[in-house]
Amino acid sequence: MAPSTWTHGDDAEKGLYDKHSDDSLPSTPSAVHVEDVKKTQIVESYSTAPGVSPIHEGITPDKELVLAAAIAEPPKKPAPKPKVKYSKWILWCLWFNTYRKLFTFVTVFNLVGIILAALDIFTYAQNHLGALVLGNLLCAVLFRNELFLRFLYIVAIYGLRSWAPLSIKLAATSILQHVGGIHSGCALSGAAWLVYKIVDIIRYRAVQHQAVIATGIITNVMVIISILSAFPWVRNNHHNVFERHHRFIGWLGLATTWVFVILGNTYDIKRGEWRHDSNSLLSAQELWFAVFMTIFIMIPWLTLREVPVEVEIPSPRVAVLRFDRGMQQGLLGRISRTSIMEYHAFGIISEGRKSKYHYMICGVQGDFTQELVNNPPKTVWTRELKFAGVGHASAMFKRGIRICTGTGIGAALSTCIQSPNWFLIWIGSDQEKVFGPTISALIHDNIEPERMILWDSKKRGGRPDTVQLLKETYESFGAEVIFITSNKQGNDEMMRGCRAAGMNAFGTLWDF
Repeated sequence: MAPSTWTHGDDAEKGLYDKHSDDSLPSTPSAVHVEDVKKTQIVESYSTAPGVSPIHEGITPDKELVLAAAIAEPPKKPAPKPKVKYSKWILWCLWFNTYRKLFTFVTVFNLVGIILAALDIFTYAQNHLGALVLGNLLCAVLFRNELFLRFLYIVAIYGLRSWAPLSIKLAATSILQHVGGIHSGCALSGAAWLVYKIVDIIRYRAVQHQAVIATGIITNVMVIISILSAFPWVRNNHHNVFERHHRFIGWLGLATTWVFVILGNTYDIKRGEWRHDSNSLLSAQELWFAVFMTIFIMIPWLTLREVPVEVEIPSPRVAVLRFDRGMQQGLLGRISRTSIMEYHAFGIISEGRKSKYHYMICGVQGDFTQELVNNPPKTVWTRELKFAGVGHASAMFKRGIRICTGTGIGAALSTCIQSPNWFLIWIGSDQEKVFGPTISALIHDNIEPERMILWDSKKRGGRPDTVQLLKETYESFGAEVIFITSNKQGNDEMMRGCRAAGMNAFGTLWDF
């Protein structure tokens, strides 16, 4: 079953909307032509911002040598940085992350159960196949439900931050970030148990009513289509196809599941007749699994509202949306122009719960975000129950670094605004011009200069050595952990470097 609450919000943590402000950045400084250029112009082009070290500025500390060389002859384009090779063990650990570990554990555990059931060893399964199907599907729904995930974060934050050693906090954060592995594993396992149940029913079709068989087959088809539509290639490349099938087919699958449960538990296969007493139905485990599954699917949709929004267009690349009321740090929200279709997740920026507004940065990436710039809405649909991103777990740690690229600032900024123990590193191109005065004011009004590095790649002649930058900041700031919001290339580069350097880091997650 794949209802709308399963819609992945990972895009907001991926920095997927930063292709204009990061991928296109030059990787090396542009050549400076010095013919007929005054010395003052050269000095100006290499000036360092106040309070920023020469290393953070992206130039050599010995400026006099640089200036002398620039006057003597045009600087040559430096050789490309050699690609760092990491051990196979580091690459394996990053690939076989907690998401894949949880997915593997859940699917193997259920596969063993199916094999034992087929060998007539697992006797519980023979009489409660429906409960195993719906139990797995209920877990899949829970681990994509906004309310349940917020509950898990609250338990972890308030239960661990005052006493737990760093290793336990890191393990808890990793599980919270990767609970999608439980979601995917349970959904796939539920479908596998459902197929097994239908095969079992068809084997003994002589004693089963045709209505039970028919609804079971229909439920199978619905669930399988819903699961296939959630595969990463479909979800990332055909978002609307994913939404239509994962959500609406999932809802139809839920409806047919109800019919299947009711018919299956009211038809007496021994007598070959329908039971009319409610006892047999109310005592069935399958019924209560279906009830709770329906409740958790409905909860987020009951908070759906059409809310007013003010849209600022600082540049053709970005729309900054302003909503009423403040928010906790580390939350993300889904918005749409319609009540049912095309919901997109974005990080929420807010100065705190008591502030008047919260903001979303929507970088132009596809039709939906392009339309926000071309035709800004007066209202949008959103669920007032927001869901927690991995940044929400930052409250567990004493000190940390939030590094992001491009529009990843939308998922990262609240943490550094609301906590004086978090350091902000933002890498982008011409940020002040692209993202506008509102975002700039939020940063400079709430974060001290010594607690942030704003790396403008356009002014500084290229991207920094992010791993070296993180090493320096990690040591000088006394950080316990690093949270990364970037595109895949930047994320991989930083995660590998952090792992090799022994720095605790959580990168962007791409569900497999």
